[in-house]
Amino acid sequence: MTDADWLGQANHYLTDAGNGHRLHPDTLAAFLAMQDAAAAAGIDCQLVSAYRSFERQRQIWNKKWRGEMPLYDADGQLLDPQTLSAEDKLTAILTWSAMPGGSRHHWGTDIDVYDRASVKASNHSFELVDSEYCEDGPCATLSAWLDDNAEKFGFYRPFSEFRGGVATERWHLSHKASAMPFEQLRNKNALEMALRNASLEGRQTLIDALPRLYSRYVLNEGLS
Repeated sequence: MTDADWLGQANHYLTDAGNGHRLHPDTLAAFLAMQDAAAAAGIDCQLVSAYRSFERQRQIWNKKWRGEMPLYDADGQLLDPQTLSAEDKLTAILTWSAMPGGSRHHWGTDIDVYDRASVKASNHSFELVDSEYCEDGPCATLSAWLDDNAEKFGFYRPFSEFRGGVATERWHLSHKASAMPFEQLRNKNALEMALRNASLEGRQTLIDALPRLYSRYVLNEGLS
């Protein structure tokens, strides 16, 4: 395993998870077992997102920087990109979306899930925001079931609480055993090199801020 693997620039180990998704083989096996258990409880647990490459993350980043995709604050409130400074835009993007090379989705070990049947039955315009997984949200039952059962299948929530960096993401699950080798490879120098070589909106602003952003958003250690 090399830096290219954790940066999302290599994906030779991935396997087809259906519907255009790809996953680490061990993560896929664990997800399918968890999905079957959820189905037995009447919950339609489906993938929203699985592996995303560096290139795909770069495209998302550029669209958000240019205002072609919505930006939200940590409470999920829509922001006007025209009113944001470059630094504010960095914070807004990174609260909900990783920088290229810094996403756990690069590894094929992390997934975003939702209750497809419940969302469809609610006629809800699904946005993948926290309120959809709480109280009366269409994925609240799934979220509560995951509270009790995700660990049985080797999954945990890396963004279970807001620490001043990445927002709470109840839908994001990581297969702990599969993710650990990638976590141990992460390093700021390799990430900076990958960013320098990428065609990235706001690239210099991001690189200049990387020393303070790395632990807060990539490692999700939040504010010190």
